[in-house]
Amino acid sequence: MIYSVIKGSGSYLPNIKVQNSDFKNSVFYESNGTKIDKPIEEIISKFQQITGIDERRYLESHLVSSDMAFMAAEKAIANAGIDKETLDYVIVAHNFGDVKAGGTYVDIVPTLAARVKYKLGIENPYSIAYDVPFGCPGWLQAVIQANYYIKSGDAKNILVIGSESLSRISDPHDRDSMIYSDGAGAVVLSAVDSDEPVGVLSHITRSDTLNHAYLLTMDKSYNPELKDNIYLKMNGRKLYEYALKTVPQSIKVCIDKAGLDIKQIERILIHQANEKMDDAIVNRLYELYGIKQRPEFSMPMTIARLGNNSVATLPILYDEIINNHVDNHLLKSGNYFVFASVGAGMNVNALVYRMP
Repeated sequence: MIYSVIKGSGSYLPNIKVQNSDFKNSVFYESNGTKIDKPIEEIISKFQQITGIDERRYLESHLVSSDMAFMAAEKAIANAGIDKETLDYVIVAHNFGDVKAGGTYVDIVPTLAARVKYKLGIENPYSIAYDVPFGCPGWLQAVIQANYYIKSGDAKNILVIGSESLSRISDPHDRDSMIYSDGAGAVVLSAVDSDEPVGVLSHITRSDTLNHAYLLTMDKSYNPELKDNIYLKMNGRKLYEYALKTVPQSIKVCIDKAGLDIKQIERILIHQANEKMDDAIVNRLYELYGIKQRPEFSMPMTIARLGNNSVATLPILYDEIINNHVDNHLLKSGNYFVFASVGAGMNVNALVYRMP
């Protein structure tokens, strides 16, 4: 049997660290354009309690998302120990393309994947480069696509990257802007012949667009005096309700599809969206199996120091764990774990993986 296995990983974290205290001079508005009449210290404190975020990373002014994607890709290829010319696909998940510092102008022609392939200096014309815009679950959806190529026998090595510079499309007058962060993560997925199941074992995706397509949108600033640019907007309460209702059930379906029990799953690698929401999702997942108290180290988190960098959170989280940068979290040979994400669309996906 042919299985898809992560052969190498890499990530890029911008050098600019932005602390919560750096927002002390911010002026925030409600969605109706009225200024929030609360002390900024109170706003920041409540934000930290809900999201768990202490700091985040902002991209250096001379760089864009495709630069981060390229640097993460270089590390993943080197870690995998493969020749870059053997890559059958280069897939880049993102949502906003290359946004230059100081503006919200989106640049997606050529595709970010084409730019990354160019920067890597890959000559092979049959190394196919394309993008996946799928909200925060984009990187995981690209992994699912890559798995199909590999299982079919059509591909042997695929580079899958998630890169985003959310700081450049967030409204500085919206409290939610404190959530967003920048970064990139990449993996090389390779074909492996194995007599026993290994690597990608099962996956599931759902898109609930009929009633939830517009929980995240692009719209004008909450500051009525800013009229030129549009920014990322999120209906946080509705998104929380949607995620709590759909994500735990989707993960369970995926685990059941792999023929496993939750007790066999070592870790839940979930999109680093919001600590309170992620906690609630994973708690409810275990409750679906009749377990009221989940294992202490079942959910590794990096959001406190890295914030929410959309499609990049899962590959960065994986790379951080593999490189022993997340306390109390290791992934050993034979371990089963889950990737899961939720985001714009509304889209949810999950994937069960067994470490080779």
